[in-house]
Amino acid sequence: MTGLMVSFTTGAAAAPKVARVGPDHYTGTWLEIGRTPMFLTDGCVAGYSTYRRGETPDEVLVEDGCHVDTPKGRLKTVNGTGKIEDFGTTNAKMRVRYPLLITFNYWVLYKSPDKTWFISANPSMKDLWIYSRTVPSKARLQRMVRKARELGYDVSKLEFPAAR
Repeated sequence: MTGLMVSFTTGAAAAPKVARVGPDHYTGTWLEIGRTPMFLTDGCVAGYSTYRRGETPDEVLVEDGCHVDTPKGRLKTVNGTGKIEDFGTTNAKMRVRYPLLITFNYWVLYKSPDKTWFISANPSMKDLWIYSRTVPSKARLQRMVRKARELGYDVSKLEFPAAR
C-alpha cells in the first residue's frame, strides 16, 4: 500500500531539492502510477492517496489505499495524519504518522506545470512515487519516468501496478 511504506533515513546522501506546492496539492485523490517495490505493496494495484485538510493549516488527513491483485480486488486502506513540515515556504515536506507508530516522510520533488501529476520520494531518494489525478497516456507516462530520471532516481527500480 502506498502509505504503509516505512523509511528510516540515515542522512548519508545529500537531500534532494523539493518543489513548491500550493494548498490545492493536499486535497482530493491522487492515483499511484509508479513506485519503488516493497513487501508492503506486494499484490497492491490501483493504489491511491486521498488528502483532506486537518484541524490546523499544516495538518493533512491521509487515506492510502489499493486493491488486492486486480483493480476490482478487495480494497485495503490505512489512514494517517500528516504534518506539512515546511508549511508556508515550499509546503513540499510532509511527515505522515500511521497506526502502529509507522511514520513516513514524503517530499514532493516535482509537480507538473499543469498541476495534474507529481513525483515524491523520501529524503534519501530510496523510495519514489509518481502520482497523477488521472491515468496517464503512454506519452505522459514516458514524460513522468524521464522526469524521475532527471531528478536522479534509478528508474529501472520502478514498478507500474495496474491503475483503476
